[in-house]
Amino acid sequence: MVYADYHVHSDYSDDSWYLMEDVVKDAIQLGLKEICFTDHVDYGVKPDWKPREEFQVGKNKEVKNVHYDLYFAELDKLAKKYEKEINIKKGLEFGMQVHTIPKFEELYQSQDFDFILLSVHQIEDKEFWTGEFQKGHTHKESYDRYYDEMYQLVTTYKNYSVLAHMDLVRRYLDKEVDRFEYNKDKIKEILKVVIENNKGIEVNTSSSRYEINGLTPSIEILKLYHELGGKIITIGSDSHKPEHLGYNIKEAKKILKDIGYIQFCTFDKMSPIFHEL
Repeated sequence: MVYADYHVHSDYSDDSWYLMEDVVKDAIQLGLKEICFTDHVDYGVKPDWKPREEFQVGKNKEVKNVHYDLYFAELDKLAKKYEKEINIKKGLEFGMQVHTIPKFEELYQSQDFDFILLSVHQIEDKEFWTGEFQKGHTHKESYDRYYDEMYQLVTTYKNYSVLAHMDLVRRYLDKEVDRFEYNKDKIKEILKVVIENNKGIEVNTSSSRYEINGLTPSIEILKLYHELGGKIITIGSDSHKPEHLGYNIKEAKKILKDIGYIQFCTFDKMSPIFHEL
């Protein structure tokens, strides 16, 4: 049985101080056989590093995207250094908006990736976690705008692997109440496109850290994806700290089996590899 974590952040994300090599060492200690680094890129709300700017390893953060040269160099170095102990995959988390698609496509073409998470963290350059996106809107309006943006993304952009934490916006709206029934039609149309394009979704095990009642995405979304014939599914802890790494991955596998899934995925060169749950 493959024990893998496919949503891992390091010091190269602006919201983590977890050094990349420490992540690898901890993953080996936990018995993980494969991890994929998926550090943050959020065009529209974060700039890239400029050539003369110095990246401060393990120190105070500037709110910027991944330092690509350092990130990919260290990732390749560690993959070779620890190749006998763990499989390390090359990924990023694309925090996309419709108007930032060209920038992400340019970045995608610059590297040979194994895996890309597609996330919606902000809309119209207004971030969820700051409350700016939700300001002046009802919860229903925020949900509508969120899923409309996601639908436009999956119908327009194809160079990704899975949708990350599909109902993420719930974290900033209704932690206790799952509005699946209200959003079901929009979610269903998104999932149909995902399946048609041979893409997938992830189970993100971070929900309890954010005091969300249920899973991310919700059990109802996971059931709907299964009913629609969805098969590509990854499991990730969304780790930013040592205590997050590998969190509840084995428990997530059991939940997927209970729903009716028989396999989960890892990725290599953007192609899914299926494993028994």
